[in-house]
Amino acid sequence: MINILTILEVKKQRLDGFKPFSVDLVTNMSEWFKIELTYTSNAIEGNTLSRAETALVVEKGLTVDGKTLQEHLEAVNHAQAFDWVMQRIDTTKRDITESTVLDLHQLILQKIVDNQAGRYRTVPVRIAGSTVIMPNAMRVPELMGEYILWLQKNTDHPLTVAVDAHFKLVSIHPFVDGNGRTARLLMNLLLMQAGYPPAIIQKEERKQYIASIEKAQLGGSLADYYALMYEAVNRSLDIYLEALEGKEQEKVLKKKNVLKIGEFAELVGETVPTIRYWTKEGLLSVVEYSQGGYQLYSQNQVAIIKKIRKLQDGDRLTIAEIKKELAN
Repeated sequence: MINILTILEVKKQRLDGFKPFSVDLVTNMSEWFKIELTYTSNAIEGNTLSRAETALVVEKGLTVDGKTLQEHLEAVNHAQAFDWVMQRIDTTKRDITESTVLDLHQLILQKIVDNQAGRYRTVPVRIAGSTVIMPNAMRVPELMGEYILWLQKNTDHPLTVAVDAHFKLVSIHPFVDGNGRTARLLMNLLLMQAGYPPAIIQKEERKQYIASIEKAQLGGSLADYYALMYEAVNRSLDIYLEALEGKEQEKVLKKKNVLKIGEFAELVGETVPTIRYWTKEGLLSVVEYSQGGYQLYSQNQVAIIKKIRKLQDGDRLTIAEIKKELAN
């Protein structure tokens, strides 16, 4: 069985082959990930803004009826924290310090709980519905110092370092609130520093995500946790590759003077079902198939289409008769 890390490395190598990315691609993908990460990360913590509502709040500065001020601030704060992370992806994990974590948390909780934002907790905390006992608050500064030292010196695979950094931070639980959002953003900073796209934990994966963390915190295996996190990275790699390889294939097709069936149908003024039918009956031939399995036609076949239409509508020939005419 191929190791999941090997699969992700191969996809990253494919992604690296397209670098440097165009400015438009970088801008579009960054904006998409900002909204998607803001929506999903906040949704995991109970924020009820929808994906579309999150975009309105972040991009347009609008307010949504029926939603609390805190939910609006959570969206704005997370988006700003993501921008802050993006400004630091050219650094390395050795540049990450306790101040990095505190600054990130400050951005997450600013204007929501100002007296907690960017400050380690000084009180005990428990997670509702969980039997996990978090470290004593008095130990948090010491544990965070050890955490940063571990992070800076760790030589494991970058993907493993990133997901381990997330797990270790939520297990220390250094803050009263905002631990998950801070840990996910820190993980994504580490991923992007290593050349990977940010990982998105879907809202629908919330229970699985929390359960996998709690299982490991209680002494169980990390296997479920790793599987979930690596799949999140895999999804993001696929999003980038689909965008890039799709555009690359379009360039190739244009050079080869071939069109997908929908483009070809539009060019000749026929419907897609008609083109499919004529192809099935042998009046037209598929030049080749795209990587996605699309039938491709040559622009040189336009004259054949015109002849088929004339023989069918003007001369009232049957399909069999048209086929004979085309063969002559």
